[in-house]
Amino acid sequence: MLLENSKTSSFQSKSAWSSFFSSSSSKTLSPSYSLPTFVSLSPPKQTFSLSMMEENIDNAQTIINKWNLNSSSYTKVTSLFQTNRKEGKEFIKSVKELRRAMNYLLAEYATSTKLVLAQQLMQIAMKRLERELYNILSENRDQLDHESISSNSSLGSSNFGDDDEARAEEELEIVDESTTEMGRVSVQVMSDLKSIADCMIGCGYGKECVKIYKVIRKSMIDEALYRLGIERFRSSYIHKMSFEDCNETIKKWLKAMKIAVKTLFNGERILCDHMFSASDTIRESSFYGVVKEGAVNLFRLPELVAKSKKSQERIFQLIELYEAFSDMWPEIDLIFNSQSTSSIMSQALSSTLKLRDSIHSILSNFESSIQKDSSKTVIPGGGIHPMTISVMDYISSLADHSGALCDVLTNYPRSPSLTKLQESLLESLSSSEQDEASIHLAWLILVLLCKLDCKAELHKDVSLSYLFLANNLQFIVDKVHTSSLKFLLGEDWISKHMRMVHLYASHIESMAWTNVFSSLPDNESSPLSSDMAKETFRRFNVAFEEAYKKQISWIVQDTKMREELKISISNKLVPKYREFYEANLTLLSEESNLELLVKFSPDDLGNYLSDLFHGTSTSEGSHSFSSSPSSLLALQRCLSV
Repeated sequence: MLLENSKTSSFQSKSAWSSFFSSSSSKTLSPSYSLPTFVSLSPPKQTFSLSMMEENIDNAQTIINKWNLNSSSYTKVTSLFQTNRKEGKEFIKSVKELRRAMNYLLAEYATSTKLVLAQQLMQIAMKRLERELYNILSENRDQLDHESISSNSSLGSSNFGDDDEARAEEELEIVDESTTEMGRVSVQVMSDLKSIADCMIGCGYGKECVKIYKVIRKSMIDEALYRLGIERFRSSYIHKMSFEDCNETIKKWLKAMKIAVKTLFNGERILCDHMFSASDTIRESSFYGVVKEGAVNLFRLPELVAKSKKSQERIFQLIELYEAFSDMWPEIDLIFNSQSTSSIMSQALSSTLKLRDSIHSILSNFESSIQKDSSKTVIPGGGIHPMTISVMDYISSLADHSGALCDVLTNYPRSPSLTKLQESLLESLSSSEQDEASIHLAWLILVLLCKLDCKAELHKDVSLSYLFLANNLQFIVDKVHTSSLKFLLGEDWISKHMRMVHLYASHIESMAWTNVFSSLPDNESSPLSSDMAKETFRRFNVAFEEAYKKQISWIVQDTKMREELKISISNKLVPKYREFYEANLTLLSEESNLELLVKFSPDDLGNYLSDLFHGTSTSEGSHSFSSSPSSLLALQRCLSV
């Protein structure tokens, strides 16, 4: 490289560009070579090559001086590339020829007086190109916005050499045919920027080029992120946020994450790769300088949220953040895959790991909270326990994020309790539903069922305990069937637990109605003696009234199960009672208090049974136990036969 970081004198222009560079007003040129010290210079022997190089310098002098910032007020306010792109290309070409000539003179004719002139021309040219770079970047923000670059990246990172101008123009023509006017201008601007950057870097002015680029492009990144709601959040600020405020911040972040990665950072990577393709080091340094602060602030927020309060409801916020990282990770890895951007990748990875740890920690605490629940509240009528509702709502919501959940759980060992019961747990799941998420959610439901078994024992009536279990298990099965859990646990799990519901229901019937069934003789159609018939009616009345009074306050939440249970009881009780009733009623026809002795007709039983399992009190029942008109009419009909 011929020159290193050449320094420039103060610009006299009062333009914004002059103000931007006012800090470098005292700079002087520091070439990478030095002219030899001598008393007198004798002209070197002329050769054809020397003459050609000196002619190149003279030719370059014409166009460079024409666009010298100090030559006229016109050149100070006029953009070379935006006024005449063709002349801009000629300017770049002349600078490249000037560079070749300087290289030649340094190697072969270091004492040539033309070398001093060439050095002065190079300084003038670099000042001009710095001005052009600044103007193009700042005046073409619309054409160089990240969305436009992302959608018009046809040039990619093409690196056309000095002999490839025709190839570059040919590609530009292809782009012109396939893009909109805005896209065409965007590609032209990117091409001009690349030409300037290649020229400045090749002439040793890469540092000056990068400085201008970083300041302007970084301001665009920072402004875009600020509009998306991304700022430098502090840990204390996040920790003090209410749940609702944190939720709003996360919603903004999720939207910003997609736009930032897919559009902002991706567009900046495309522009950097294209503009600085001449130097890998400069390309990576420029990109890192532009996006570092914004990217780190963006990727840091999830870590701060993960470090804040680990309440159970926060898990869904954390999962959404984790899913966003998982979804965008291929793009993140592609954009920030260089050594220079390793600190950005480290922040993204740190946030991901912290989110994963926090999610797993909340899951463990959730399981523990179920196991440690010690409430002694007895649910009236054997209804659904509030814990069943809250836990199943929570688990079904977790099922909606099974992918992230599976990814999190895969990185941690299973709990010792789960490991012990793993074989029996897996038997309830289909082979296709045995991923970590399915296994863990099935385990959480099993933990809930075990706790419900303990709470069922709080009911003094064993049949009511079974009703409590049937109600709660039916609710759990319904929740699984109507949520994403259905696809995670599978039909086998649902079928197995529905069989348990039916088993509990059969226990309710047999245990709650045993005394009523046993109060009737086995051989219903054979008439008994008058005394035995009276005793049997009395025993049945007492047993039925007791069962009714107790079960009128019981509740079966599921409509289908409630009707099936009542029909099953009715099918077993009413026909048996009818046969006994019809076979023995005539024996008691002479009894004066027959209506008190025979309180129920067979039809009455069905009416009383219809009252059951709605969770009403005895006073709210639709029937009293005094003989109803229908009962008396039935007695009269039977006695008149």
